[in-house]
Amino acid sequence: MLRPRIIPCLLLSAGGLVKTRRFADPKYVGDPINAVRIFNEKAVDELIVLDIDATRQGRAPDRALIARMANECRMPLCYGGGIASEDEVDRIISLGVEKVSLSAAALADPSLIDRSARRVGTQSIVVTLDVRKTGLLGGQTVVTHNGTRKTGRKPLDVAVEMQTRGAGEIVINMVDRDGEMGGYDLDFVARMREAVTVPVTLLGGAGSLDDIAALIRQEGLVGAAAGSLFVFKGKYRAVLINYPNRDEKDALFSRAGFGG
Repeated sequence: MLRPRIIPCLLLSAGGLVKTRRFADPKYVGDPINAVRIFNEKAVDELIVLDIDATRQGRAPDRALIARMANECRMPLCYGGGIASEDEVDRIISLGVEKVSLSAAALADPSLIDRSARRVGTQSIVVTLDVRKTGLLGGQTVVTHNGTRKTGRKPLDVAVEMQTRGAGEIVINMVDRDGEMGGYDLDFVARMREAVTVPVTLLGGAGSLDDIAALIRQEGLVGAAAGSLFVFKGKYRAVLINYPNRDEKDALFSRAGFGG
């Protein structure tokens, strides 16, 4: 039986791994290849790697580093950052990456999703939406370029359009909860799951396995992604790559009331 996916998310900056808070104040947390090797040993469900500099700096992805990570990975790998054309999508997939994450480029030219899905299949196309509060009666908007540019578009509307164009998965990255470790926005993900039928993964806010259990209890088959939870340990946020073992995951699913 299918189970929800528990997914570490790693952020690349200047060739190293960092962790941010609300998309700011990046803290160096280690070497990406070493992190991939540790996650291999821990048998993670899937790995998301996002280059947070590429789009903002207007540069292409670091294909040499992506190839090294893909070669090391023994789990499905999703890469995002700096991908601006279907040709680049093709190149990243050819390196051994299972999924590509499109964000700013897809917002600027939604037909990129159509063209990319025709090239590599919908199962390999992920759209990541960075969502930030607008301050207007709980409103939310999609932002790009590391949270520095507002699109003025509502996340549910964008998600529906991207699904229609061929996105096989929607990743929601909650900017205001990034690195805060205060829990997921369960109300928002419920609305998103009602709006689209493709798999949804939520990122931003997980501070404990109980937060993941709460998300799974509410949504069932969902992707539970986290950054800080899997690179920090303890109240002083000491850097430690970690992930629940099989017994811990079984206990988590049991608390969530998820069978299988």
